Amino acid sequence: MAFYSPEPGMDQVLADLVRALELEDRPGLAQQVSITWLRFDAAPVAQAAEGQAAAFWMRRWSGGSWGGDRLRYPASVVKLVYLMAAEAWLQEGLLEEDPELRRALADMIRDSSNDATALVVDLLSGTTAGPALPAQRMETWIAQRQLVNQWLDRLGWPELNGCNACQKTWGDGPYGRERVFYGPALENRNRLSTDATARLLLAVMASALVSPPAAARMRELLARSLDPAERAADPENQVDGFLGEGLPLGSSLWSKAGWMSQARHDAAYVEAPDHDPFLLVVFSEGKEPAQDTRLLPEIAARLCEACHR
Repeated sequence: MAFYSPEPGMDQVLADLVRALELEDRPGLAQQVSITWLRFDAAPVAQAAEGQAAAFWMRRWSGGSWGGDRLRYPASVVKLVYLMAAEAWLQEGLLEEDPELRRALADMIRDSSNDATALVVDLLSGTTAGPALPAQRMETWIAQRQLVNQWLDRLGWPELNGCNACQKTWGDGPYGRERVFYGPALENRNRLSTDATARLLLAVMASALVSPPAAARMRELLARSLDPAERAADPENQVDGFLGEGLPLGSSLWSKAGWMSQARHDAAYVEAPDHDPFLLVVFSEGKEPAQDTRLLPEIAARLCEACHR
């Protein structure tokens, strides 16, 4: 059973929006974009604290999607998964508290550092990069790199079916054993859907997966400033060119963006004055959407307006 109740009105808003955007000189966008949009009567932040996670997931929220179950390459949005896994590992005693781990988690989310992500993935899996390995040792290495996927499977969330979160993120690309692990045709790339990402982000916001203190730490890292001066001082602020740019000033934003030559994505939870709180995940694939710095802000602005009270 899905974690939200599809609302025909919200689905229609999304369908109309995608068609309108496609007519604005974005041919083929309907196949290039996936959107999951949830709307809340009350802010879900920390609603599942104090051991109420099971009861929290029994609820259903109003939502809509456009291709929300389609698996796509998530780019740096996968770093949200690794952040959550790290907090789960720490809670279960599989990792030890360490200043260097905390520094890496902060840089991975706030600055989207690929170097920091590499350390986090190594710590989660007990693996390291390097030259190709003999077959037997490679099998062991690959098994270790599936630990995050095994954790996701144990959650039992249908939205996670077919998802894959086992690869590092790169500037120039993988080499050695990391390249072998991708497969000859890169068939082992990371995969997420906007539905899966939306549920993961909601779990962080509501403290519905790990302890309330751990969830609060994650929310602190995901918080983004909409202040124009702060954004101007940081050209890679994960707001401009993404969903946050389309929000009214005075909004509160928690998000994780992802971008590369063939993708522009964002996952965001928003509280805006005089609006219902909402959660929005948009994945767009292809060279044109990746370069379209107006696409995600326009989607956020129009769906934010639809949440006006």
